[in-house]
Parts: sequence; C-alpha cells; structure tokens
Amino acid sequence: MKLLAVRRLLTIQSVVIRYRLDDLLFGLPLPWWLAATRFLLPWRWLPRRQLQLSRGESLRLALQDLGPIFIKFGQLLSTRRDLLPPDIADELAKLQDQVPPFDPERSVALIEEQLGAKVNSLFAHFDSQPLASASVAQVHAAQLRSGEEVVVKVIRPGLKPVIRADLAWLFLLARLAERISTEARRLHPVEVVSDYEKTIYDELDLLREAANASQLRRNFDGSPLLYVPQVYWDLCRPKVLVMERIYGVPVTDMESLADQRTNLKMLAERGVEIFFTQVFRDSFFHADMHPGNIFVSTRTPWSPQYIAIDCGIVGSLTPEDQDYLARNLIAFFKRDYRKVAQLHIDSGWVPAGTRVNDFEAAIRTVCEPIFERPLKDISFGQLLLRLFQTARRFNMEIQPQLVLLQKTLLNIEGLGRQLYPDLDLWSTAAPFLERWMRERVSPRQLLGNLQSQVEQVPHLAHMTRDLLERLSQPHLEDPQPPRARPRDTWLLRLSGALLLGGAGVLAASGPVLAVSAWPAWLMAAAGLYLVLRR
Repeated sequence: MKLLAVRRLLTIQSVVIRYRLDDLLFGLPLPWWLAATRFLLPWRWLPRRQLQLSRGESLRLALQDLGPIFIKFGQLLSTRRDLLPPDIADELAKLQDQVPPFDPERSVALIEEQLGAKVNSLFAHFDSQPLASASVAQVHAAQLRSGEEVVVKVIRPGLKPVIRADLAWLFLLARLAERISTEARRLHPVEVVSDYEKTIYDELDLLREAANASQLRRNFDGSPLLYVPQVYWDLCRPKVLVMERIYGVPVTDMESLADQRTNLKMLAERGVEIFFTQVFRDSFFHADMHPGNIFVSTRTPWSPQYIAIDCGIVGSLTPEDQDYLARNLIAFFKRDYRKVAQLHIDSGWVPAGTRVNDFEAAIRTVCEPIFERPLKDISFGQLLLRLFQTARRFNMEIQPQLVLLQKTLLNIEGLGRQLYPDLDLWSTAAPFLERWMRERVSPRQLLGNLQSQVEQVPHLAHMTRDLLERLSQPHLEDPQPPRARPRDTWLLRLSGALLLGGAGVLAASGPVLAVSAWPAWLMAAAGLYLVLRR
C-alpha cells in the first residue's frame, strides 16, 4: 500500500472522529456484534466535548471535507428523500452546488495558464467571485468581447492525488470482499470500482465534457423537451470550459416553479421521456442528473422545457443491452413475469440451470404489489431490498456496465417524486418503449441495417480470399523448435555466471549448511544449469 493511501486512510479516520460520525452509526439499530465494536475504538474511551452541529450538518461537512468521491455519494443520497430523514436530506442537498469555492486568484491563474492570455484580454467582463461551486470544479460568470454571456468552468487544483488514494482503498476493499464473500463476487465490486475510476477521471477532462455537451445538444436540437447550452470551443482546454450562460429555475425550487405556474405533471412526465429517449433512441444519456445540474426554462411554463448542464459523466449502452432492457421493461409493464425470468436466463444473468417456474414466482412476488399505484405510495427502498434478496437466492449477477444507468434511474425517480408525487412512472414509460420496439423492426430500420451489412461485403470478401489462400498452401511438417542463436547462448551463460558469483558471495557471508543459506543454493543451481545447458 502506498504511503499516500495510508495517509488518506488516517485523514478519513480523523474526519470521522472530528464530526462524530461514529455516533451517527452507533445510534442506529445495529446487530449486537456490530454495536459491540464501539468498545474497540480507542478514541471513544476519552472524554469528548459536545459538538454544536446537527447530524445533517455533521454528515454534510464530513463528506465535504473528504473530497469529490464522497461529495458525489452525498449528492446521490440527497435525491432519495424517501430513504432519508428530512433534516439530513436538506443538508445533503447543499452539496449539489454549494461546496465551498477555492481561491479566486488560483482560478484566474489557471484560466490564464490554460488559455495563454490574460483574463482581461479574453473577456469583456469576468466575475472573479464564483457563481457556483461543486465537488470537481467551480464556475465564474463572464462576457465575451462579442457580447455573449458565458460561464467559465475551472477544475479544482490538487484533485488527482486525493482521488487516486480514495480509489486505492476502494480497490483494496473490493478485492477483499471478492476473496471472502461469494455474495460480493456476484456483485463484481472490482469491475464496478474500475468503471467508476474511468468515470471520475473522465470528469476531470473538461474537453471530454465539452464534447459530451455538444453531442447531447445535437441530439435534442430544436426539441421542446431539453435544451443544452452552446460550447465555445476556441476557449476550451482540459481544465477550462467556456459555454453559454443559461437562465432558469432550479428544478427543486418548487416555490418559483409554482409562481410561474409550471405544469408540474407535464414536467415530471417529460423528465421520464427525456431519460428513455437518451437511453434507447440515442444510447447516450446524461448520467449525473442530480438536481444541481437540472434547470427549468422560464419561457413556456405551460409546456416546460428542461435545461441540462455539467455533462462530464455520460453513459451509453450496446444494442444488445438496449434490446435486453427494453424487452425486460415491456414484459414488466405487461406483468409477463415468465418472459422476464426467461430473458434473465437467456442473457446469462442467472445460471442456465435455474428453474424458470421458481424464478418467475419470485419476481411476481416482488413486482406485483407496485403496479397501478402512484409513485408516492411505492417504497422503492423496500422494492430494491426485496429484489436484492431475490438476486441472492438465484445467484443473479449484477452487470457493471449498467451501474451508471442504475444511478441515473435513482436520480430520475427521486426527482420525479419531488416534482409530482402522483406520477405513474409505468404508464408514462410503457408507450415510449413499445413505440421504440416497433420502430426497430420497421421496414426503414431493416433497410438501414441491410445497407450497413452490404457495406461490410468488400471487407468480408477480402478476409475470405486471404483465408482460402492460406488453406491452399501445402502443409509443412511441424518445424523443429528454433535453436538458440549464438548471441542468446552467450547471454544465458553470462547470466549463469553472474548467478554463480552471487551464490558465492552469499555463501561467504555465513555457514553454507544452515537453513538460512537456501537462496545461495538456489542461485548456484540456476547458474550451473544456465552455464552447462546446450
């Protein structure tokens, strides 16, 4: 374990102690054996003064001090108000865009270093005080020389060492879990952490975010559902991003949305439609849709339009994953649990020997109670728990490539619960999926697939010709193993001589017949073999 990772573990421990997070843990109803571990923590033996913070503030400040990986975990939790007490959810919501900013002078210096010019010459106006600050970057308002209002996003300095140390511990815990638990192996924790490693490092590259934003803007160009700000490519660098400034209402500002008479039912339904459009039509979805990144346009509140920012994390699915998910969801909507069970077996998510009837009955038991009920009456926390129990019973494997999709679904569900608790998620999504499936087998789509296959014919013909030419050549007898070249033989014998010399040095330093002299004997044997071999 590297020194940096050890130092990071000590930092995490000090933050836990400083904000009394162990008090929060041991205040929960825990099994006796876990509750008893409090007596093994040395800092709990000492008297401690009372902390003048609420439990929500303690948790928020601790996650904030621990850095981007922990802040993003808090952002995800803040969207699940059905799983958290209100005081904790309200505090964690501040992590979405109210993380303390870093020094504006460092921000200006980084902008000038990346763009190779003074801020005053790049912009007609630049506000050194941050407009917003998040876990990975902060944003400044500015105006271009040509008059357009923009925002300038700057990566926080010194993030990579902290992230590298956190990931080292995550990998260690994941590998340990896989070694000691068959349940953990089913969840593929190492692959999940590996995927997250790629995601978090991608988020530190603002050129990648700019490309993602341009692609998402192109996908929804002219759409009444979603607007994505324009990117100014001439002013974008790996650590600096300049894009159009937008004006909208934060999606969680229910008071302002009510004041402008926003159609909340349509807003919630359009959020679901946007998600399914990105996943199935485009196979390119915004995977960081926490409320701090989503706004609502003030132009047409009767036909509300979303505004999306911060496209640092996006996800995509293969055509096979798309087809599999769509068929599963449609089967769920139609309550065809046997088809759901068969699809899981056919895809290899559960072992091939699983009895379809048993698996069908288990899925029915979990899913049947949730249908034809409004979102406010469904406990998704309990649903996920029961699905996890079902997965454990049938050895269902979690697919790491779908982790981003699952995270985004949690964000969407939490957002929908806030906007319109009576939203019927199923009736909103089912027509879209059925239409998408029909379009996949439409004559136009089939013709497009045929055209792509025809384009592969020259390449396939070339590969076939090469294969036939190799097969037509007469088969030669199995060649003898190549003899070592003189130069290779000389190098091997030199290596053997060096090993013999090293063995002699070790033997001279102590008794040759002692048990501790085995390295010398091993080196002597290897050296002798290399010198005498032909």
